[in-house]
Amino acid sequence: MNEQQQSLLDFMRQQSDKLLSQTLEHIGLTFISLLLAVMIGLPLGILIARKKQLSGSVLGFAGVLQTIPSIALLGFMIPLLGIGPKPAIVALLLYALLPIIRNTYTGITGVDVSIKEAAVAMGMSKWQILKQVELPLAMPVILAGIRTATVINVGVATLASYIAAGGLGEFIFGGISLNNTNMILAGAIPAALLAIVFDFLLSLIQKMNFRKVRLGVYALPVITLLLASFYFIPSAYGGKLTAGFTPEFMGRQDGNLGLRDRYGLKIHTIVISDAVMYKAAYEKELDVISGYSTDGRLKAYDLVVLDDDKHIFPPYYAAPIVSEVALKKFPELERTLNMLSGTITDSIMTELNYRTDYLHQSPERVAKEFLESKNLYKPARNGKAGIVRIGSKIFGEQYILANMYAMLIRGYTNYDVSTKTGLGGTKICFDALTNNQIDFYPEYTGTGLLAILQAQPQTVNKLMSDKERTYNFVKAEFNKRYNIKWLTPIGFNNAYALMMRRKQAQELNVRTISELKNHTNTN
Repeated sequence: MNEQQQSLLDFMRQQSDKLLSQTLEHIGLTFISLLLAVMIGLPLGILIARKKQLSGSVLGFAGVLQTIPSIALLGFMIPLLGIGPKPAIVALLLYALLPIIRNTYTGITGVDVSIKEAAVAMGMSKWQILKQVELPLAMPVILAGIRTATVINVGVATLASYIAAGGLGEFIFGGISLNNTNMILAGAIPAALLAIVFDFLLSLIQKMNFRKVRLGVYALPVITLLLASFYFIPSAYGGKLTAGFTPEFMGRQDGNLGLRDRYGLKIHTIVISDAVMYKAAYEKELDVISGYSTDGRLKAYDLVVLDDDKHIFPPYYAAPIVSEVALKKFPELERTLNMLSGTITDSIMTELNYRTDYLHQSPERVAKEFLESKNLYKPARNGKAGIVRIGSKIFGEQYILANMYAMLIRGYTNYDVSTKTGLGGTKICFDALTNNQIDFYPEYTGTGLLAILQAQPQTVNKLMSDKERTYNFVKAEFNKRYNIKWLTPIGFNNAYALMMRRKQAQELNVRTISELKNHTNTN
């Protein structure tokens, strides 16, 4: 246990600069949205306390917003506001509204009627009654709502990194993709501590007598505004260019780690989902992204791949990897899966990805039409000789391949299929295979070499330029270490790559990753 804690402390020490910047961004996101929520929710609460006939519809609408899953709400915001802080702030604002509106309404309507009647008898106007009687008496209840909204926002703000808004979710998503407990905890622990600290401080203010600490309460908006400004501190130290890298790419040697070690590339980086990073580059919200060489969005958004002149990206030839247990259990499986081998070239895979990623055709349709074009499609036999469990990672190409394999198995064998798609990063998918939760999934030789086998640098250097030697090495090592078999490669090489907008790359005269380094300037 002590070794694990020490390892976590070491990781947090090594990542202290990044951890600090993400914490500042997290605090900023929380309080920007909270300030806006108070500015909207407090007047709304006062309004429905005055006009009670509106209370049902206003509280009902705010309640409905609370029921929308946070990741879905962020997804709804992207077409309207793009990516980055704006959709994240709006989503957090909407989540914070209900407790603020409800508690303002409850606090004001809960003021004793006789006290308000006495105020009227003294000749006070409605505004004076609100300011001098109702709000002071309702303040503990209102602060309880703000307290609840703050804790909600601290938690939901971890999802902001999904759309490139920063915050502690960068570590959490990266850790999930890489199955790295230290990375997950490095994001989760500070987020939990922030929620506890802010909740505790607000609870102290809530318990104070409003009349005695009136100036302190009036200072709350100023303090909130100050905390909101924390979001902009890290960006003030950013570089000339901004890169958007996926969580998995951030933690891989054939990713950001290799870019730093081999190229000395220290570019201002934000973590982003690969679902939105291509569009972010196209819309000029990012200058550089980590992508895949066969991704159809290269064509759609006119992006150019930078030459990997120091060779940190090995060959990434795709092939199904299957547990030996599954091969014995399903004797026809290997022959059936190998029917796809050699049928998909780089250009074909790029076109298939273009149809799903940009034209938004379903992976099932794309898979079926491709198999039909190769005369490989057969109607399902409705077999009952066992269920083959197919896994996939969480991007379009893997969904297409998983559907192709499912159709081949159903059409050429008496087996049925269960698909477990969208399993996240490489480590999660591979662990599912080794733990007998799936029978096979499509993998890439370069990923097997660096991310799973974590081969020594001298071994990697020997294999880097030869796709056959890379394949033979990972095939032998997987069989020896994990009792997992690499089947025949499908045919295409989906390499990791750094990409820029073609026009920007031409303007900066950047063709290689080494040339990109000359245009970066970060601390």
